[in-house]
Amino acid sequence: MSSTEVLASVDIVALRMAPEAQHLQVLLHRREREPHVGQWALPGVIVNGRTPDTSLEGAADRALREKAQVLPRYLEQVGTEGNAFRDPRGWSLSTFYLALLDPQQQVEGEQLAFFDLDSVLERKLLLPFDHNLLVGRARERLAAKTVYSSLPLYLLAEKFTVLDALGAVQACLGQAVNNTSLRKRLERLRELGWVRDTGEKNQPRLGRPQQLYAYTPRGERAFMFDRSLLPEGA
Repeated sequence: MSSTEVLASVDIVALRMAPEAQHLQVLLHRREREPHVGQWALPGVIVNGRTPDTSLEGAADRALREKAQVLPRYLEQVGTEGNAFRDPRGWSLSTFYLALLDPQQQVEGEQLAFFDLDSVLERKLLLPFDHNLLVGRARERLAAKTVYSSLPLYLLAEKFTVLDALGAVQACLGQAVNNTSLRKRLERLRELGWVRDTGEKNQPRLGRPQQLYAYTPRGERAFMFDRSLLPEGA
């Protein structure tokens, strides 16, 4: 690569709630080419390389189809990171996106797998380039928007309980949340048509039956609340 060229890529930080658990997982792709062949990394593509792209959004869609092989419920551009050191090929930059997936999302083949998000954030799993940093930036965005929005509900199953919603919110924030505050938010969303009471209940192994709800967003963006979910100073 010429010293005057800049290598541009789009990378996807795709998250799901772990099946039968209340923590987040990130989708990784095993690299098939140098540099870092064979290592787990974020699924991504070179922008306008061998395949023409007309926009960053188009490149992101291509990365989702070709590398991640998932259809997210929610997708948002987080930011761009770039310097002369992150890629051994030379000066490069990555525009990276946050994608939220259905908790039942599965992947096929040996080139894709879900890993616990904390293992990446705590650098127990080291990713090539600066992908640990990109994952951390995406998690920061998710946590910041969780405080004021309905974003965590995109991570829930089609039908969910209040406890399911609480688990998703706490996974996004990385800290405990007041149950009563969350119930008030869900009731507000129900009044505005963003959450629907299905009229059904589940029967847990222990305890009383729990009401089942469905998330019915009105548009492509999350609902924004006018108050923080966390107490001041939290």
